[in-house]
Amino acid sequence: MKKKLNILLLFGGQSAEHEVSIMSARNVAASIDRNAYEILLVYITKGGMWHQAADVDGFIRRADPAALAGGDAVFIVPSSDGTLLVRTADCFRLASVDLAYPVIHGPCGEDGTVQGLFTLLDIPFIGAGVTGSAVGMDKDVMNRLLREGGLPVPEFLVFSRESQGAISFEAVSEQLGTPLFVKPANLGSSVGISMVDQRETFDDALKEAFRFDRKIIIEEYVRGREIECSVLGNDNPIVSLPGEIRPTHQFYSYDAKYVDDKGADLLIPADLDEAVIQQVQKLAVKTFSLLCCEGMARVDFFVRDGGEVLVNEINTLPGFTNISMYPKLWEASGISQRELVSRLIELALDRHEREVELMRERGDQ
Repeated sequence: MKKKLNILLLFGGQSAEHEVSIMSARNVAASIDRNAYEILLVYITKGGMWHQAADVDGFIRRADPAALAGGDAVFIVPSSDGTLLVRTADCFRLASVDLAYPVIHGPCGEDGTVQGLFTLLDIPFIGAGVTGSAVGMDKDVMNRLLREGGLPVPEFLVFSRESQGAISFEAVSEQLGTPLFVKPANLGSSVGISMVDQRETFDDALKEAFRFDRKIIIEEYVRGREIECSVLGNDNPIVSLPGEIRPTHQFYSYDAKYVDDKGADLLIPADLDEAVIQQVQKLAVKTFSLLCCEGMARVDFFVRDGGEVLVNEINTLPGFTNISMYPKLWEASGISQRELVSRLIELALDRHEREVELMRERGDQ
């Protein structure tokens, strides 16, 4: 009988997207084939402590952060016998990890930090590597690379916290128009984002964005439709049907995504002309490859009324909640959530095998 692989499902984390991570992890845990894989569930508190959640089925039914934080402490211990050291009430034990599935959105999880850790530990992991993760997290770097690669992006300006007092609403609005968006450069789930159309609210928007990052990005407001597309693969990625988000709020805010059940209408698949569908799908793959992504990503677009398509951003660890677009788009494209997770696992193992082979070839020279 084939041995089950031990999958480390890592979630929580220290970013403002902590709660979203918990919701995503529940859905991922429910989608993992338990006949083929064992789940080692590890929760990272907002303070950075690691704890094992031993009751996987209980977690799937109800994720209680207080209970999760009371689980056995977990430590990283590189070893031939295991990778994690779990401290129970009366002893320590090693736990081996065959593959890691980080479900940590935002900084310290989606930005290359966790990916670098697993690379050092020589553990296969799901999602983009260090480069793709870091680039995808930083909207400033991402936009500049996309623009350099000839892909269409909205107009934007970038400012550091040190320059906060010198940022002029008049100068910014003259260049970008109004309304405009003020957002942290390194975050997701619309946390810290404000839509501004007048001088009186501009300073508060700057303060809110700088709460979450030392660098902010100010973007033009694009009048058009919000379209998203899912990408799956390594060297030869495939792309889903596109979907459309129609917010009922002023924009697709955090509350519209995760708090208000009626915060947005999700149209899956999107009602688009075939030519626009093909353009969105083509740009999704180009964005994925240009930004050195692997495994999975969700690429977000704006489609202007005249049909012009702009790349808004990429998410290298997209939400996997029961209302998230990434898995829903694949379901509409013929891939169930269970099959999707299995494919992500296979892609991670395949990439690791190729990297190991490359290291052997280097050693033979």
